[in-house]
Amino acid sequence: MADLTSLFTDLVRAETRLYNRIDARLRAEHDITLGALEFLQIIDSRSTCRVHDIAREVDITVGATSKAVDRLEARGWCERRPNPDDRRSSLLVLTAAGRHAMATATPTFETAMAEQVSALPPAVLDRLADGLREWRRHLEG
Repeated sequence: MADLTSLFTDLVRAETRLYNRIDARLRAEHDITLGALEFLQIIDSRSTCRVHDIAREVDITVGATSKAVDRLEARGWCERRPNPDDRRSSLLVLTAAGRHAMATATPTFETAMAEQVSALPPAVLDRLADGLREWRRHLEG
């Protein structure tokens, strides 16, 4: 059985280094953070999206999510619209500028991610992806 402390450390350090490298590239080439890109993609992937939906998806607080959405709004990448089904919440909608930011940054993300995993043999990468997907389903279940 794997040493669980080492597994934890390796997982966290790999994720942090991967995130930081891709984030730095997105900032340099597109003036967008990886977190902002992820939020834009989440908003875009749903027919309706509330702050609460993003918070649940990325497992952070509603307050932190709302502040991040405020930053997206300030950049002109999304807007809050009244929710016709619940006056206590708003629906998030990408603007044309938000769709453009996402469309231009996504290929850079994909290229950067491919570069970061290129050292892994394809079979190892497939096993890693399958294992993480299964573990994530378990943790979210």
